[in-house]
Parts: sequence; structure tokens; C-alpha cells
Amino acid sequence: MAEDWENGGFGLYIHWPYCEAKCPYCDFNSHVVRQIDQAAWRDAYLVELRRAAAETRGRVLRSVFFGGGTPSLMDPDTVADVIREIRALWPVANDLEITLEANPSSVEAGRFAAFREGGITRISMGIQALNDDDLRRLGRIHTVKEAQTAFDIARSTFERVSFDLIYARQGQSLQAWEQELKQALDMAVDHLSLYQLTIEQGTAFGDRYNAGKLRDLPDEDLSADLYTLTQDLCGAAGMPGYEVSNHARDGAQSRHNLIYWRYGDYLGIGPGAHGRLTANRQRWATECHSNPNRWLSSVVGKDAEKPRAALTLQDQASEFLLMGLRLKEGIDKNRYEALSGKPLDANAISDLVNLGMISDSENRLVVLDQGFIVLNAVISRLLEG
Repeated sequence: MAEDWENGGFGLYIHWPYCEAKCPYCDFNSHVVRQIDQAAWRDAYLVELRRAAAETRGRVLRSVFFGGGTPSLMDPDTVADVIREIRALWPVANDLEITLEANPSSVEAGRFAAFREGGITRISMGIQALNDDDLRRLGRIHTVKEAQTAFDIARSTFERVSFDLIYARQGQSLQAWEQELKQALDMAVDHLSLYQLTIEQGTAFGDRYNAGKLRDLPDEDLSADLYTLTQDLCGAAGMPGYEVSNHARDGAQSRHNLIYWRYGDYLGIGPGAHGRLTANRQRWATECHSNPNRWLSSVVGKDAEKPRAALTLQDQASEFLLMGLRLKEGIDKNRYEALSGKPLDANAISDLVNLGMISDSENRLVVLDQGFIVLNAVISRLLEG
């Protein structure tokens, strides 16, 4: 019996919707408010955890991820109470990974020690740039010096620490990124998330871009060169890419994100949180109400989730392909065929192999370095058949 689900594992995502400031590139469900009733949020999370546990009794939880927003703004006692409840509700893996996202501006040594004592095992820090001009341009409210101080606190408190950088920024040259990435690799503990800047509609950057006011973004050739340089430098430093934007030392990959990319099941709790849940051989897409106040009040009324959507086998096959091909390990073609009821198109595979975009073995389809640069096109070709 394969299951769990199916070998992707089972995780829990908890969304904290508040930030100190809204970044202009961010399209996440995050909000800025003056006051937060921490006790009300704690109580709501506990209610929702119990509801979710009633549906998933006996399933072994492999990871918990506090995302946002800026979860390091949560009261450490709230985090500790949530973790205590999680451990009481589910059997957990011996090496349960519990990650908390943090911004440098919300880091204090005492709070981090309290988060560790409350059960957090891993920190993911949103540094985003290692020069002050670009931090300001990205709307960040910390400086490079503050980021480095916060990171030093994190690495002295936790064994596992990751941080994020955004590259392909306005006016960024290949040489400037090389220097910045080398500095980041000197800092890194065991994991780095390196994202190319994307302009999302509905954000401040999206509005500026539409008005022609977001200038000096890299063209396709420079973007490809930046990506290739990133893979080369990280690989040489012992932190190869295991996913399009994520790099880790051996054994330090984000277990929680691997559940997503390997198309496992995960519960989503909190405003706007999404989930994928399998019950009685049917897979469901879940989504919570996104407005924080609406979500809080709906928890009391026991309708924090929107109506669930049943995913067809073809929906699942497409999602499995979209998620799994982001990983350097690729996908199991047999699992795709079991979901979709048919194999991937042989002509599409042959064309992509001949172009040097993918490799095709008996059971696995793997995207090659050249293919990752145009991953969306590779996936589209496979889905078109």
C-alpha cells in the first residue's frame, strides 16, 4: 500500500496574515494593522486544528510550516500552544520539521529563543537583498546590517536556517549578482531560496509596470544568464539546486515544500490558506476565507473553509506534473499515468529530449538545466500532448 499521499507525505500549513509593512512585489494574503488580538488568533487556530484532525486521524504528520505574512510577529506563547496542540492531535514523524518564517525587522534574540523552546526547529528568513539601495526599492524596512544581525541570532539559536533572496532586480548586472550571491553563500547555513523577481498583477510593482514606470528589468537573455550563474555558484559551494528556486546541502532540503512538490497531502489553516486532502480515494482542493476578520468570525461559525472542490483525475495529473517537474529529481511517469489514465504524449517527450530540455528513462522524467530556464514552456508542451 503506497498512500501518504502517494508517498508525497502529509503536512500542515498555518497562515499568519499580518506584516509590519506591505512589500510592493508581494501578492500574498498579508495585511498591516495597528493591533492584533493574539489570544483570539490562538483560540481560532486551536479550533481549526481540532476540526482538521477529526478528518485525518492516524495520519503521520511530517512537517508544519508557519507562513505569512510575518509569523515571527506572533507571540511565542501562541506558537508554543499551537505546536503543543498539534502534537496532541496527530502522530508525528520522529524528525518532525517545524518551520517559522521571519523577517529581520521582527527578530530579537529573546523571541527566537522562546520560539525554539516552543517547538520551532527551523527558521526561514526573508532577507531579499544584500544591498541597502535594493532593499529600499523592494520596500523592505530592514537594512543589510540588521539582516545580518538577525541572521546571526537565528543561526546561533537554530540548527536549521534558510533565507530568501530576490534576484533579476531592476538594473542588476551579472557581476553584481555574482558578488552578492557569493556573500550569501558565505553566510548560508544549509538552505537558500533564490527567486527571480516576478511582476504580479494586483501588486504595487504590477501597477508601476503597467504604467511603464518599472524600468531596467532584465531581458530574457540576462535572466537566463543570471539563472545559470546561480546554479553554477551554488553547486560549487555544495548547495546544489533541488528545485527551480531552492538550494540545500545534502539532507537539508525543506521537507515541507517537498510535500507540495511531490504532490502529497497538506492541510491549510488560516486566512486564505489552501490545502490538498485525500479522503476515500477522492482528492479535494480546500481554501479558507482570505479576509482575516472574516476568517476569525467564520471559525466560530464552523465555516472557515470555502466549499471544497473535488479534483478530477486529470486535474490531479496536471497538478502532479506542474509541481513535480520543478524538482531536479523529476516525476514518476507511472504515477502520472495512474492519475490521468493515459501516458504522457510520446511525441512531446521525444521533441523535448531532442531539444536537450528533459531526460526520459524507463520510469522518470527529469527536466535538465536548459529546460529549467524555460520550464513553463516545457510543461505546456507536455500538457498539450
